[in-house]
Amino acid sequence: MPSSALRPFRHISRLIRPGARARTRPLRLPAAAAALLATGCLAACTGAPAASGPTSSAAARSSTAPVSVRSCGVATTVAAPPKRLVTLNEGATEVALALGLQSRMAGTAYLDDTIPAKWKAAYDSVPVLSKEYPSKEKLLAARPDFLYASYTSAFTGKVAGTRAELAAEHIGSYLSPFGCADAKQVPAASFEAVWGELADIAAVFGVPQRAAAIERQQKTALAALAAQGAGKGLDVLWYDSGTKSPYVGAGHGGPQTVLDAVGAHNVFGTLKGGWQNVSWEQVAAADPDAIVLADASWDSAAAKISYLEHDPVLSRLTAVRRRAFVVVPFSESTPGVLLADGAARVAAGLAALPAAS
Repeated sequence: MPSSALRPFRHISRLIRPGARARTRPLRLPAAAAALLATGCLAACTGAPAASGPTSSAAARSSTAPVSVRSCGVATTVAAPPKRLVTLNEGATEVALALGLQSRMAGTAYLDDTIPAKWKAAYDSVPVLSKEYPSKEKLLAARPDFLYASYTSAFTGKVAGTRAELAAEHIGSYLSPFGCADAKQVPAASFEAVWGELADIAAVFGVPQRAAAIERQQKTALAALAAQGAGKGLDVLWYDSGTKSPYVGAGHGGPQTVLDAVGAHNVFGTLKGGWQNVSWEQVAAADPDAIVLADASWDSAAAKISYLEHDPVLSRLTAVRRRAFVVVPFSESTPGVLLADGAARVAAGLAALPAAS
């Protein structure tokens, strides 16, 4: 699988299985997990200013224009908050919706799975320019004054053009630090880095208090998850995609951040990077207690579970025999505003697994 910076192009060559979603039994979420899965709506649904509280990375940003932010080595300055934002990947779209910017969005594109219910009404109010990347002509027809993307593939000649070209056309831009083409510019995956990106976008749009509120809410809920320790003592495989050579969560990405948050041990946590291809022999040797599966439009959790259960060797894995599966939407497995929701979902799923016999 290619690097995260090129991830959207992978989707084009994948077989999309409409409606192929994993079926899971209802869970009674632990209090900490339920609270965290609800926190996004506190800021995104009300759009209300945050109450006063401790200083945070978002609270430190000024809402007074002009505002300058730097991402992936490119500085962007806005003289006033943009009025026609276009988001070009789901992660960017979710940040914008979490900050309550839907009334200032001229368009959006490219979903990895589905928009969470808490933002569905807001998302439905924004024009969808394309199922995947729009053509440059269609993009410019939306008259954007600011473009925000999660992956560097958005800023190419085939899509929006380079960020320098956009600046020449007086269109601001921001690329998620996690999507930088230069690996040296990509920050280590952490909730702090996620909150930093939120703070940047909130500063550009003059709503720093909303990013500060999300940060405070997530910090509180993550502290509760850490105290709960639903993953303590469990060896966990994070299975993203692939059957010939499984693509798994390694030691320095979103999956590791989530597993650390819930106290679980990542069986491939010693591997470098956020994601790595491994062999099924390595998976069999690790014999995980539980498997977290990413559910994406281009590779459903249901398909991965079926593959595991019908393979004569993999079906004998401890986690497969026990059906110790935890399904997480793909958007909750990558560093972004929903990563904390992923931690809550994994905690709830691990806590609900049957006890080892």
